This record gives sequence, structure tokens and C-alpha cells, in this order.
Amino acid sequence: MPRRTFRYVPFTITQDRTAEPEYEARCVSGDETECGAESGTHHAPGPVEEWQRKHTQETGHRRYRRNFGDYAVVQPPSDLEDAATLPITHAIADLLENGPTPHD
Repeated sequence: MPRRTFRYVPFTITQDRTAEPEYEARCVSGDETECGAESGTHHAPGPVEEWQRKHTQETGHRRYRRNFGDYAVVQPPSDLEDAATLPITHAIADLLENGPTPHD
């Protein structure tokens, strides 16, 4: 079987600017059970924080679980973008199909 060499490629992980992030909060105040009220999902933190202020004012609850979600893109360096992804994809497919090769 032919030998294969895998080289380190310094990939970067960045936030996908084409997709908006998501913010939300849920009230977790309560002695035996959580309140469970939710802010709903928003694309900026401002509306969620305003919901928290209003909920606290109305109920006296002061503890919230906040969630932030976004999408990430993993990219090789620009000079390797095309060259790096195809060989890795083929090597992984070959590995899955044929299993690992013994090393000398």
C-alpha cells in the first residue's frame, strides 16, 4: 500500500458573517421549580436585556440563563484553500473505506 503523509494546516475558525447570531434568556428563579419564562430569540442582545429588566420589575426574579448562538466557518489559509480541502477529503474517504495503513 502507498504511504501517505498528512501535514499540519493552520486552519482558522471565524464567525460566519452571513448568518446573524442569536440571543435568548430564560428565567431560572424559583425555590423548588424554575419560573421558566423565556425572552424568545433575537438577533441582538438589547431586546433580551430589556425583557430581563421588565421580567425582574414585574416578578422580582433576578436569575437568568442566557444563551448565545452563532455559526462558525473553518478555513485553511487562503493560499491552501483549494489544495488543502480536496486531498484531506479524499484521504479521509480512503481511510473510511480501506482502514488505516500499517506504518514502517
